[in-house]
Amino acid sequence: MSQPDSPSLNILIACGGTGGHLFPGIAVAEALLAKGHTAKLLISGKKVDADASAKYGHLDFEALCAVAKPPTLSPRMLPFLWKTWQSMRHCKAILKGSGIDAVIGMGGFTSLPPVFAGHRLKLRTFIHDSNAHPGRANLLTSRWCTRVFLGFEAARRFFPKSSTEITGTPVRPEILKLPPREESARHFGLDASKPIVLVTGGSQGAKGLNDICVEAAKLLPEGVQMLQVAGNFDHERVAKAAAGIPHHKAIGFCDHMPEAYGCADLIVTRSGASSLTEIAAAGLPSILVPYPRAADDHQARNAEVFVAAGAARMAREDQLTGEDMASMISAILDNPAKKKAMADAARSLAIPNAAERVCAAIEHSLSH
Repeated sequence: MSQPDSPSLNILIACGGTGGHLFPGIAVAEALLAKGHTAKLLISGKKVDADASAKYGHLDFEALCAVAKPPTLSPRMLPFLWKTWQSMRHCKAILKGSGIDAVIGMGGFTSLPPVFAGHRLKLRTFIHDSNAHPGRANLLTSRWCTRVFLGFEAARRFFPKSSTEITGTPVRPEILKLPPREESARHFGLDASKPIVLVTGGSQGAKGLNDICVEAAKLLPEGVQMLQVAGNFDHERVAKAAAGIPHHKAIGFCDHMPEAYGCADLIVTRSGASSLTEIAAAGLPSILVPYPRAADDHQARNAEVFVAAGAARMAREDQLTGEDMASMISAILDNPAKKKAMADAARSLAIPNAAERVCAAIEHSLSH
């Protein structure tokens, strides 16, 4: 472990709720530890957080009682305000009891209470937004932040009153150095000599996308394999629907994403910012199907960045059939030059040292 350039810091990282918030938080924690600092990660009580954090036993996680904000006129506002108040009290106790020097929120509903609590205690506070179109929770949370870190330049205009810095979105170290293709394919029982299409709907799965890809798998040539990460909630249904397709393999939650990326020729996925960051780091061509009910259609805005760079194709779920998906997959796999150009374009969008940039910015802020 290298010695820190500044006195050892103790940083609270608020993340969780989805893999898109949790995994960048883990990346920042790993970078802080590598520099000799310490980190505590606040996550939600959702099962997806428990599953995703289980393999990182060396990190300090604590669950926070927090819920997403409902519509302002919803009857759920009273329970929301009560739980938010409880969360803020919990966060203040953690900040005081653990000797925290600064707080960074990685976005979503788990970030607001700890960042606000840190602000009230006069600590340095930060928020990171991964999306091209920032989430409403982050726009609100930014009011109490020393500085706002951004994954995309396109997001800067949404924070006109904040001090902002483009850091990129942090990526877990294991995604930056993928295992060999043969080893990766063997992990899933796949043939490394044949094309592999990876399908994932994010940390919680995606029913509509799952259905489209099962239908596409039935139409793909026999030699094309599909590894479908269906999500724990939909795994059983997808496996049953795909039964009898010899070149299809369905799994639930995947805690071996380095191997999944390592054996893939192409990925079909939602366009959450964290997923796109990992796709760029892995240098994979992609077919992006934005989550149709994402707030402010932010997943489509993310996808447009990759489409404009030539790294991806985008399709709307309500306009997509299994036949369309099979056709798009074949058009990329059957054209090696196109596939390579898309992979190179994806790699050009990567900022592999984003976690280190975030750490350096925090260190700089605390030293001035």
